[in-house]
Amino acid sequence: MTRNDIAYYLLRLLEIPGLGAVKTNSIVDLSGADPQGLLDFFKDEARLRTVLTEKQLEAFIANEDKARHTWNQLAEKEVKILTVLDESYPKLLRDRLREKTPPLLMVLGNYQLLGKPSIGFCGSRKASERGLATAVDCTDQLARQGINIVSGYAAGVDMAAHHAALECGGTTTLVLCEGILHFKIKRDIKDLWDWGRIAMLSEFLPGVPWSVRNAMQRNKTICGLVSAMILIESAGKGGSIQAGRACLEMGVPLFAPVYAGMPETAVGNRELLTQGARELLKNRKTNRANMTKVFSAVEQNQPVNPDYARRYVIESGLGGQLSLFDNKGDYK
Repeated sequence: MTRNDIAYYLLRLLEIPGLGAVKTNSIVDLSGADPQGLLDFFKDEARLRTVLTEKQLEAFIANEDKARHTWNQLAEKEVKILTVLDESYPKLLRDRLREKTPPLLMVLGNYQLLGKPSIGFCGSRKASERGLATAVDCTDQLARQGINIVSGYAAGVDMAAHHAALECGGTTTLVLCEGILHFKIKRDIKDLWDWGRIAMLSEFLPGVPWSVRNAMQRNKTICGLVSAMILIESAGKGGSIQAGRACLEMGVPLFAPVYAGMPETAVGNRELLTQGARELLKNRKTNRANMTKVFSAVEQNQPVNPDYARRYVIESGLGGQLSLFDNKGDYK
């Protein structure tokens, strides 16, 4: 018996139409988190009948060849598959999403990044130049101290964060809203690509195409993976503001900049600040984002470099904070 056997049977379960994460996790729970017991369960048709309808059981039996073909494709591409029972499965994600936790995570690259202290980034695909510059500034400060950057591999804020993390020698996790067999390296970061510093992650069946529904689910998974989220710019509706709301619902610290004359791509920031998001400010002395509270959020889950954390507070100076997008020259 191997962990791969469990992953294979979970893949077959998830291939059953209408059977999602909640039902699959309930079946996993029947084994009491015992891999051998779960494997025995999958091989016993009589026991499967106690949890699956006749139609579902027929679909499970019928999908064996399809699942085996998909499994071989994943093996050819060297995809690492983590089950919810694996020790390397991200604990934060399991604790936060609970019964909705993705039963399988499929990873290309360095899957160990999923266990690193991480901060998430989200925001508009059409963020302003100020917003993108802020994403780069925040990412640079975090990534240089060994904090992993997690975002959704979309245009705009996501790509700016991934690019900045790799450019300064840091690490990044790219979370897909489609099956991992659809993954392609995008031109924006092709020249910086380093599989040792990248984890490409998907919770969806390998052949599933992009969809709005998947994008919303993907955002919740990002929230579940990180110690805090930085929302750069959010419109009043759409994926970014929904990601911010998901963070607040999960109790994940959410940081958002607000400034005078915000573009349409950022009006959601102010709304989220009235709902529990924390204002992200800029320091007068450094003219960079004050990340002290973001580092503190990380330390609540996993320790970061304590020497850096102390030095950061001393060197940045905590007085004279500005709205993050204001210009230093505007103040006396």
